[in-house]
Amino acid sequence: MDVRVLGAATPDPFLSAADLFETEYDLEWPVRVRVRDDPDERTWAGHYEDYHVLNISRQAATSVMARELALHEFAHMARYEESHPSHVQSTEEALFLALPGKSVERRKLIHCYQIANHMKDIYADDITLSLTSATKLLTFLESQLAAAVADKPSGEADGPSRRRLTAASDPEMTAVNAAFALALVERHGLAGRDHPLYDFAGLAADDAPGIDVEAFKRRFTSLADDPTKSDYRKALVDVTRAYADPPRGSGPAAD
Repeated sequence: MDVRVLGAATPDPFLSAADLFETEYDLEWPVRVRVRDDPDERTWAGHYEDYHVLNISRQAATSVMARELALHEFAHMARYEESHPSHVQSTEEALFLALPGKSVERRKLIHCYQIANHMKDIYADDITLSLTSATKLLTFLESQLAAAVADKPSGEADGPSRRRLTAASDPEMTAVNAAFALALVERHGLAGRDHPLYDFAGLAADDAPGIDVEAFKRRFTSLADDPTKSDYRKALVDVTRAYADPPRGSGPAAD
C-alpha cells in the first residue's frame, strides 16, 4: 500500500493502520490522507480515477481512534475496488425506486443517505472487525449514541460517506443510528445485551415511537455477506421505503 499523509499530522496512525490492513488485504490504488481543520468533518473516503483520498479532521487524526478510523476507511476503499454492490449502488437510484411519485420531507431524504452510509459501513466493518479488536469501536459507538440521546442538537445530517454515528439530531434518525450500532454488536458478537449500548438504544427508541428499532436492527444485521447487485439494491430500496414511507399504522408493537 502506498499511503501519503498531507497536512500537519503525524503519519504514524495511518501507517500503522496500513501495516495492519496489509496482513489480510491490499489496495491497488495509492491513498492520500488529507488532514482538515474542520472538527465536524470526521472521516470519509473519496475515490478518483486512480487513487483514493482519506479525508480526516485534525481532531480525529490526533485522537486515540485515529488508527481505527483510518482502518475503517481503508476497508471502504477495498470494498470500492472490488466493486462490492454496497459501494457501487447509486443511492439516488434506490430513492427513485423506493419512493416513486412520493412527496418526502427534505430531512427524511437526507436521512436516507445516512442510512445508505450505514449499510456501506456494515460491509466496511466486516473487514475492520476481522483485523482489530472491537474495544475502541464499542466505546466510540456508546459515547456517540449517549451524546445524541442526551443532547439532540439541531442541524442536518452529514453528506455521503461520513464516519459519524450521530450525524442526524432528529430523534427518528437517532433511533435508526441506535439500530445500526446494535446491528454491528450482534453481527460480530461484540457484547452481550447487558452492554450500555442497549440502554441508550432503548432511550432512543422511546424518543421515536414511530421507528421500530428492532426491525431496523434486523435489516442491518441480516445483510448478506456477498449479495448480488439485485439483492443489495432490493435491501437498500426496502430499508429506504421503511424509513421514508412506512405503511400506515406501522411502528413498534405496544407492550
